[in-house]
Amino acid sequence: MANREALRQLQTRLAERLQAARTETRALSWLAVECAGHGLLMPLATAGEIFPAGALLAVPHTQPWFLGVANLRGGLHGVVDLAAFLGLRAPLPRDAAREQARLLALNPELGSHSAVLVDRLAGLRSAGQLTADSGDGKPRPAFAPAHWRDAEGRRWQEIDLAALSRHEQFLAITA
Repeated sequence: MANREALRQLQTRLAERLQAARTETRALSWLAVECAGHGLLMPLATAGEIFPAGALLAVPHTQPWFLGVANLRGGLHGVVDLAAFLGLRAPLPRDAAREQARLLALNPELGSHSAVLVDRLAGLRSAGQLTADSGDGKPRPAFAPAHWRDAEGRRWQEIDLAALSRHEQFLAITA
């Protein structure tokens, strides 16, 4: 009899937790990276795997910010120098030494088969660690929806990788 009551209470608690999980909004969380000294936030839901910046096969007649293709877990991915694409710095030579640089593959669910080169990983951030920032008033592309500030006052630009993967300029790699 006691076992039935305990089982019933357990089922009730589980049902309450499931209901709460359905009604709660998911907390925002990002992968924080640096590109040319600028802090960027990539939503974890659209980020894929992180790889060391290894060998790239150059593709002729492409934009200077398109570094080439890389074999990431058996799949070919186009690699974009994110800092150069965003205009944060001039494109670096394809064979430039990048000790802390990483390739961030876009989530396979986006269907993009792309990766972005970032200068350095800066950890994870959650909405509780950041406050919304009004920005500088300049128009932003759709893939850069918001600015945030951390407790130290550092400004972070959010980069929506799903919107980036559909952006006309990101898709136009030919020179």
